[in-house]
Parts: sequence; structure tokens; C-alpha cells
Amino acid sequence: MAAPFRVALSGDFRKADGSPTYPDFDLEALRNAPGVEMQYLEVANPLRAEQLEDFDALILLTHRFNADSVPKSGRLAVVARFGVGYDTVDVKACTKAGIALVITPDGVRRPVAVSIITLMLALTGKLMVKDRLTRQAAEGFARRSEHMGVGLVGRTIGSLGIGNIGAELFRLLKPFDMKFIAHDPYADKAVAAELGIELVGLEDVFRRADIVSVSCPLTPETHHLVNAERLALMKPTAYLINTARGPIVDQKALTKVLQERRIAGAGLDVLEQEPPDPDDAILKLDNVILAPHALCWTDQCFAGNGAADVAAVIEVQHGRVPRGVVNRAVLEDARWKQRLVEYGERFGG
Repeated sequence: MAAPFRVALSGDFRKADGSPTYPDFDLEALRNAPGVEMQYLEVANPLRAEQLEDFDALILLTHRFNADSVPKSGRLAVVARFGVGYDTVDVKACTKAGIALVITPDGVRRPVAVSIITLMLALTGKLMVKDRLTRQAAEGFARRSEHMGVGLVGRTIGSLGIGNIGAELFRLLKPFDMKFIAHDPYADKAVAAELGIELVGLEDVFRRADIVSVSCPLTPETHHLVNAERLALMKPTAYLINTARGPIVDQKALTKVLQERRIAGAGLDVLEQEPPDPDDAILKLDNVILAPHALCWTDQCFAGNGAADVAAVIEVQHGRVPRGVVNRAVLEDARWKQRLVEYGERFGG
């Protein structure tokens, strides 16, 4: 009988009492897959190499996977990250070890794009202040004309990045009759043309946009991409939205700009430090809407991420290349190719 294909799930997928952290992550397809054994790891952050010595695949939630997490056995073939951000994974270490890193773009594309629109509408509609006014009864109602919202027809939205999520944002915004601009050095020009997006320089996004949205991955090149100098280019009536990763924005610089009312406001689902220090100045501001890196968290988002990870793992088990591989160079690695051949022979291609 062929040895089983063993799949590890990082320990944060379970609560202390053993119940699932996210019940919408349906594991039945994995449990019922012929030849698959599934096991939760002990909670460890970052993961330890010895935890993974006897596994073929890892489904990873929030725990870190670094160079010290790579098992010496050489058995681990794939790390399937739950979501699209992979700044918690040492990609170079994975590639060096012949391990494919997989993400789940299909699971987050729509939920994150909807989150950006949620923040855009809340900011331009002055939702938070109007909520506060309403709770003040007659006193608040008397001041409602002081907080006029901003219409969106003809306004310009600029995105830093038009990949998976950025492109979906523009698709959803079509009926809003807005002007679309974006900066993305890796942009698919055909996609930009199809969606009516004008590709512009980085500084032009900040100068021209009424709403600037951050939809690029966190890399050494994008760290503090949104800095004091670029924030200074924004219109005083403009808004900044970040649903990507906190360190893409220089938060101290943004806090200063918001304190001095040099832009109209910001919507942030991500912060440089998560969770933030309770005394962080940005928490005290009334011209920023904050969410705990969870605005896109819905039943559909988590079901989609989970299904994509399970599908990727089962593809590898059957000797096939899964969707969403980040480190494409690993696909030419002799060790990776040999693993796929062996899996295909054992479990059927």
C-alpha cells in the first residue's frame, strides 16, 4: 500500500479547545481525498522544521515560515498560504529547498475589492461622523449640514497596482462613472486598456487622484512606497485607502498629514504594527476609518481561500502543478519535478 500524502495545517487553524478557528474553511474535501492524511501542528510561530519533517504539504494561516522552518527531510513539496499576502513566508528559502509557495488569489479577489469600495463609500459619504451625529439625537441632527459628502461621478480613483485585486476593483467600479488611473510597473497593458485604466507615473497617482488605493504586495521595493513626499502631493480633498499591507505606508508620515488635515481622510484595514500600540496617535484621529486587517473577512472569503488551498494541495498530490505558485522558478527545480513524478505514480496523474 502506498504511503499516504501527509498534509499539515498550522496550529492557528484550531482554537485551544480543538474547535476550528474558522468553520467556513471546509476541510471535508481534504478529509475525504483518497490517500491523504491530515494533521494539525502544535502552535509555533515561526513554525519549526522538526514539525514538518514527515509532511508533503503545509496549509499555512498566519504563522511565519522562515529558513529555520524548512525540514531537513526534503519531503515537503508545497506551502499553501491561506490568502494572497506572503510576507510571512521566506520565499527564497522555499525556492532554495525546492518547495512551491502557493497563494489563493481567487479567494480574495472580490472580497478585498469590495473592502476598498466599502472604505471609499464610508469616507466620501462621511458615514462615521453621520453615525455619531445620529446618536446625539436633536443636537446631532442640527449639525448634519456641516458634513456634506462627496459625489463620485467624474472623480478620479488611482490604484497602486492593478494585479488580481486592483483589476477587480476597477471592474466593480465601472457603474460609478469615475476616472481610472493606476501605477504598476508590471501592469498587463491589455487588461488596463480593457478596463479603461490610464497607466501613469507613481507621483501622478498622488497628484491627480481623489482616492488613492494601495493594492500592491509588500516587498523591499514597496516598503514605505507611500511616504511623506508622496503624501504631500495629494489634494487636500483626497483620501488614502490601504487594504494591502501596513508597511507599504509610512504610518508616522500619514498620521502627521491627517493630524494637520492636509488630506481629507484615510481608510486603513492594515497598520505598520498589528495589533497597534494602544497609545498610537492614529487611533485617536476622527478623519481615519480603521479595521483590524479583517475587513474582507467574510464567510465567502474564507470558504474561497480554503477551497483554493485544498485544491492546490490535491493537485500536487496527483503530480500536477497547482494554481497560484508565487516562486515560479521552483517549477524548473529537479527536486520539485521528481516529487511530482513520484506523486503522480503513487496517486494517479
